[in-house]
Amino acid sequence: MIELSVVILARDSESEIADCLGSVAWGDERIVLLDTRSNDRTAAIAEELGARVVAHPFANFAQQREHGLTLSGAEWLFYLDTDERATPALGEEMRRVIATEPAVGWWVPRRNMIWGREIRHGGWYPDYQLRLLRLGHAHYDPTREVHEIVILDGPEGRLQEPLIHYNYATLSQFIAKQRQYSAYEADILYKKGARPRPWTYLLQPLREFWRRYLQYQGYKDGLHGLALCLLVAYYYGFRVTVQLSRRWSGR
Repeated sequence: MIELSVVILARDSESEIADCLGSVAWGDERIVLLDTRSNDRTAAIAEELGARVVAHPFANFAQQREHGLTLSGAEWLFYLDTDERATPALGEEMRRVIATEPAVGWWVPRRNMIWGREIRHGGWYPDYQLRLLRLGHAHYDPTREVHEIVILDGPEGRLQEPLIHYNYATLSQFIAKQRQYSAYEADILYKKGARPRPWTYLLQPLREFWRRYLQYQGYKDGLHGLALCLLVAYYYGFRVTVQLSRRWSGR
């Protein structure tokens, strides 16, 4: 029986997929769950490297990951994104805990590399992600279309070995992603019936900046930390509020 499968979510990832797959060569099975909007050689490269490619239409991240849970007959599944790299040490730790511990889900710490350097503060580290799941004991909350939430049927644990996340190489890439994520967040709030108030436009960005820069010590990352805290405060404070207001007004 296959003990541990690795499932990788991918779309137009031909420049990353080889390194990503290479970092999880220790998996018993490697599956690339391909967004059907992909137009490059991601699938071909993955198949050349021995992965099984499964194309599936993209509705949102929660549904895509939920579908991934059905693709393997393994006892355990580990989720990886194409801009992430696992290590042999992480693979060894996973093998150990699934053999000896009762948890059905494991949080993995993640080291974030942004604009050419590692960011250790401002909420960017340890940035735990619930990625190692015992099949049959986990599913995804369908109301969380981005920044997905896993619902576990059983205890959870935390691993020590980290993932390496090369998430934002450039400022333009960061801004493009935050625009996408802020739109998702506004949709989630709208569906919950949340309505912005006039003071929200000012207080929400200030609250987010205070949390990131002071409470989570973003200032310790110097100018990188300051820029990140300001941008996150803008997108998750002001921009989400504006987009939420537009949804209520029908624009």
